[in-house]
Amino acid sequence: MKKTIVPVLAVFFILGWSCTQDSERVFNGKDLSNWNFVVENDAVPGNQVYTVKDGQISIKGEPLGYMYSKEKYRNFTLELEYKWAAEESNSGIFVLIEDPKNPFPNGIEIQLAAGKAGDFVLLGGSDMVEYSLPEGVTERPKFPVVEKNQASSELPAGEWNKVRITVKDSVVDVYVNGVHQNTGTGTVSEGHIGLQSEGTEILFRNLTFTKL
Repeated sequence: MKKTIVPVLAVFFILGWSCTQDSERVFNGKDLSNWNFVVENDAVPGNQVYTVKDGQISIKGEPLGYMYSKEKYRNFTLELEYKWAAEESNSGIFVLIEDPKNPFPNGIEIQLAAGKAGDFVLLGGSDMVEYSLPEGVTERPKFPVVEKNQASSELPAGEWNKVRITVKDSVVDVYVNGVHQNTGTGTVSEGHIGLQSEGTEILFRNLTFTKL
């Protein structure tokens, strides 16, 4: 019996340690040493916009920009919580960033703007199979949108919202507070992860990254 238990416990320890290491590469809860910063027109240093407070990532919202992981990732689940520091505003989570341009990357935004959390916004020329031009429109807009499938499942300002994003072979699935809001098929399978500065202050915590 003991010979069976010890190897099993060892496996769980190794798996747990591995997941912790993956999570720490995204956000270690202490600093943003594994992230790069983008600020529109380089108006201010990034550390004036993106900071860590009490184990939470604080993003001011102004100036416009985003922080993004130094590493690129494929086939993963990203879980996190976010809330507005004051009033509801605008922000986003970026995945599959190919090119971290200023002030918007080439990548997929999971919209967090109040009332629209779960929409996909196609940034910098990125695309999804599910996107088509609206009826009567002949020119692709600057920020194409693949709208979410369900009514808003967001909580009021001041409360923590839970988001789960799965990226598997270019397919992106998004859940907001347990509600499956969207599925989209991208054109790339690997990229950086990002968190946006736009609007007012937003807080992020409990970032958990798991490789699939």
